[in-house]
Parts: sequence; C-alpha cells; structure tokens
Amino acid sequence: MRFERLDATEVERLGGPRPVAAHIRALTPGGASVSDTVAQIVEEVRAGGDPALAHLIRRLDTGGVEPRPLRVAEQELDDAIRSLSLDVVAGLQVTIANVAQVADAWVRGDSTLALPQGHTVTLREIPVGAAAVYVPGGRAPYLSTVAMGVVTARAAGVVDVAVCSPPSHHGDIHPALLGACRLCGVTRVYRMGGAHAVAALALGTDTVDPVDVIVGPGNLYVQEAKRQLSHAVGTDGFAGPSDLVIILGEDNEVEVLRCGAMDLLAQAEHRAGSMVALICTSAAQLDRVREQLELLGAAPEPAPHPAPGGEAVCVLVGARDAREALEIANEIAPEHLQLMGAEVEALAPAVRTAGALFVGPDSATAFGDYVAGSNHVLPTGGAARFSSGLSPAHFRRRMAEVRITGAAARKLAAAGAPIARAEGFEAHARSMEARIGDNLQQ
Repeated sequence: MRFERLDATEVERLGGPRPVAAHIRALTPGGASVSDTVAQIVEEVRAGGDPALAHLIRRLDTGGVEPRPLRVAEQELDDAIRSLSLDVVAGLQVTIANVAQVADAWVRGDSTLALPQGHTVTLREIPVGAAAVYVPGGRAPYLSTVAMGVVTARAAGVVDVAVCSPPSHHGDIHPALLGACRLCGVTRVYRMGGAHAVAALALGTDTVDPVDVIVGPGNLYVQEAKRQLSHAVGTDGFAGPSDLVIILGEDNEVEVLRCGAMDLLAQAEHRAGSMVALICTSAAQLDRVREQLELLGAAPEPAPHPAPGGEAVCVLVGARDAREALEIANEIAPEHLQLMGAEVEALAPAVRTAGALFVGPDSATAFGDYVAGSNHVLPTGGAARFSSGLSPAHFRRRMAEVRITGAAARKLAAAGAPIARAEGFEAHARSMEARIGDNLQQ
C-alpha cells in the first residue's frame, strides 16, 4: 500500500477542496479504455446468440474448457446450501433480513430505522450541488425544455442550476429561450452545444464550473458524450428520437379518430427518426384513421425500413383484442402511450412500460409536452422498461447514515465475520471483531 501525505500548506498550494479532491482521485488512475473490445463482444452476442455466448465463455471464462449448462439447475442451488457452514448461513440470514428492512424503508420513505441488533440506519436524501439542463438548438427554441429541467431541479433542492444551448450561426441563443431561462430563475447560461458542451459541464474549464448532473435531450453526439462521461457526472439516460403509441378502442366517433390522427402527426413533427404507432382491434377503424391522416396531409403507409433522411415512421397495427393491443404496447415500451376509448381506457392499471400514460380522448400527449405538469423528458427507444421520466429523483441522492453501539457491534461482528472469511477477506473480519476485544483473533 502506497502512502501520500498532504499537510495544510500543501492543501493551500493545490488551491482548495476541489483541486485537492481531484489530486486524490488522480492517485488511482482509471483503467485503460476497453470500449472497442466491449463493443465487439456486445455485437457478437447480439448477432450470434447462445452459440456466440458459449464461445465467449470458453474463451474468456473457462480458459478453453467446455462449459457446463449455462443456467444452473434449481437442485444445484438447493444442494449448495448444504456446503455452507452454519455460521455463514446464520450471518447471511442476518444480512438478508437487515438489507430487506432498510430497502423496504427506502420504498416507504421512512427516515430512521432501528434494526434488531440495536443499531440505527438513517436514510437521508440530499440534493446534488449543481446541475445543468441541456436544451437542444435546431429548428426552434425549446422553451418548454428549459422549464421541464430547471423547475424540476429547483424542486429537488438544487441551488446552482445552469443551462446550455448551442448558439446559432450568428453566435447567439434565441432570445425567447433566454427569456424562459430568466423566468425560471437561471443565472448561469452558456452558449455551447454538442459533445463538447457535455464535456465542459462534466469536467469543468476555466469558464465553465463543473456540475454533478446533466439532463435534457440532444442529438446522438450529446447522448454519446453523456454515456462516455457517466463515470464523472450523473445523467438522465440516453435520449433518442421521440415515440408515441396510441391504443384506440372500437367505440370512437370520427372526432376522436381525427384527434388521434392529429396526435400522431404532432409527435411525428419531431422528425429525425421519430416513431408513432396506432393499435386497434378494428380494421375499419384503422382505415378511418388512415383516411384522417391523409386528409391532414400525411401518408402513413407504406413506410420504407428504415425511413430515409431521418423521417418519422407511422405504423398502423391490427390486434385481435384489447389485451393483445396492450401486450404489444408494453413490449414496445413507448415514450408516450395514449388510451382512447372506454374499453382500452379501463386497461390503464395494466400498463407497465411507458414513459408517460395519457388516458382519455382529450388527453393528448402534446399537453404533456407543454402544460399538463408531467415532465416531457422521458425514456425513449424502449428504455421505459427500466427507466423513468425526469423527476426530482434525478437531482437527489440517498445516503445511509449508520450508527452502531458497542452492544450492536458484538452481535453484528458475530454475523459478519464468518461471511467475510468465506469471501477471503480476513482484514474485514478482523475489523469487525476489533470492536469486541475479547473475541479479537491474534
């Protein structure tokens, strides 16, 4: 183990807390980039499935030895319990019970929890110190994105909220966007966009103070920069092209069909690879929606695959019944999902994977984009299976504060030390047992 000492004079010489922290972090340099190797492995699995996976296991896991069946049989799991010593089993049971109790408290929102061994765990939520909202440039100023990001960050308790947006060819940001920033109370706005803006906000420069979280939509370069810098800054996930799925019931009048067609066109207005789809159990209704789209100036079928020039794609889907329609939507995991018609609106509680759900013929997704109060920064590209729309949680972090008394330490050491030794970490075991003088092993 290598040692380095920083006296107060050295801390002052380095320039204070931030450069000192950077110096300490730099003492353990990051690993070499493996992005190309990982990309190749991911592509092998994507293209080759199980045979490719078996080949990779032989090459990277077992050293050329033919692997056993990929999935472990349940009987093997049952048999494995008998291989554990009784003190390890007892320790794991304490671990499982305590972790479950604290995790349940996170879900319920409890603040302080007293555990059976006599110690306490206090769950604290703390806002990040600084956040940035990326507002795309392009065809128009996205005033609503300013509000969606800044207001949510402020509600989370973030005091320092910055905004950046790419300047036009004239070198400036649209004044309407700047006005929206001022209305939201923003004092730090940067004329910059693209991957370089994300890098500056994540890493900091002489002019740009670094932030802890960057949120907001952007092009592929922006999203890739967020991904590559995810070790240095928090993000809201990968934001791809917009998408919308509408499930249409059979009991809708022409006015509702026209509204549905308008909703499809509204999301398709984002262009650049946007996907909109309408699912219905009635072929006649699908024909009427297509007629409405054509009356409104759109021709949804046939659509090339993929659409040329980054155009939006509209898909009309026939389902056998409302349940199948919902299953298709849940598999798509759309950014936006609309249910229109009494029969399908009743299925709202069964929706599991959507960034935002709009129920009823008057609940247009466009309201959510602007004024409904729900956030329009939502998971795209199927990411609604595992992520959520922008919320105060993106700007807050949870920390557990643990306080262990001497009596609790004795009980916890008896449970934890056998687990540590089973993992091969003798110093961990001795660290716990050091709190029990008469049990400390020499």
